[in-house]
Amino acid sequence: MNESIPQLDTAKARLQALPISHDDPTKSSKSRGGTSGTYSILRTMARSEGIASWYRGFGAVLVGGTPGTILYLCSYDVIKNQLNKVLNDETTTSNNTRSSQQDSFAVYLASGMLAEAIACIIYVPVDVVKERMQVQSSSSSSSSSSSSSTNRLSYKSSWDALITIGKQEGLSGIYKGYGATMTSFGPFSALYFVFYEDLKTRSRKYNNQSNEINSAGSKKGDDLPMPWIVGSSATAGALASFITSPLDMAKLRLQIQRGSAASMTSTSSTEAINMIRYRGMRDCLSQVFQREGTQGLFRGAGARVLHFVPATTVTMT
Repeated sequence: MNESIPQLDTAKARLQALPISHDDPTKSSKSRGGTSGTYSILRTMARSEGIASWYRGFGAVLVGGTPGTILYLCSYDVIKNQLNKVLNDETTTSNNTRSSQQDSFAVYLASGMLAEAIACIIYVPVDVVKERMQVQSSSSSSSSSSSSSTNRLSYKSSWDALITIGKQEGLSGIYKGYGATMTSFGPFSALYFVFYEDLKTRSRKYNNQSNEINSAGSKKGDDLPMPWIVGSSATAGALASFITSPLDMAKLRLQIQRGSAASMTSTSSTEAINMIRYRGMRDCLSQVFQREGTQGLFRGAGARVLHFVPATTVTMT
């Protein structure tokens, strides 16, 4: 949830919210979520909505992002240490010959998932407010496809968005996205820590093998140099964010759908029914793949990677 470059996160949200149309020129390979598409959508937002549109929802992240990240990292360390202790005790008592590499993989995967489940208590409201702010358009000249795919509510601020969502959907409405958020953030966190810990282990081994023993008798490289930590974190963030991009896209579209349905009045119930297209994460992924192909699933993946690489690096260093 670290927002080191909020503009990229906003571009990612806008790209993911808009379906790929077969008659739309934006279906070109340059605008499906790579660097060209990211630059193009940020430029369009700046011209039609102003530079401030890049930072919509950033207030929610400033308030909830730091506590959420602290809870997340502390939970990960505590859970990882406890799981390692349990495995060590079990190995000692039963003389188990399981591979330590397999144990490490399971520990990092489970620790990442469980830490995310705890941190989502804070992350979910922040994420709901942030993403609904990001996808709303204040431009009267927005295209019809854009207006039909993005949130039509006009939230004045993150606080106004939270109050409005609370009034229309209640507290349960805010946390209704917990499952979708966990389905997206959970695998990302699990994969991130698996990649991160593995890359650090490999880097430490490489440093120990390539450096001579110093005069004190200990090997240089026992403490991994900062550049290696940065490289491990950046690489892990890039891999995990790209692999889980389809889950993040589905989560965002479900959040937009809930917001659009909640804002409909009783006189427009037919429109509300027509707008509710996805029955859940699996149904959303299935429909997007059928209608938009692989490009639709990974729409916004480039912006997501560009956002998470510095964000995870800053968080872990």
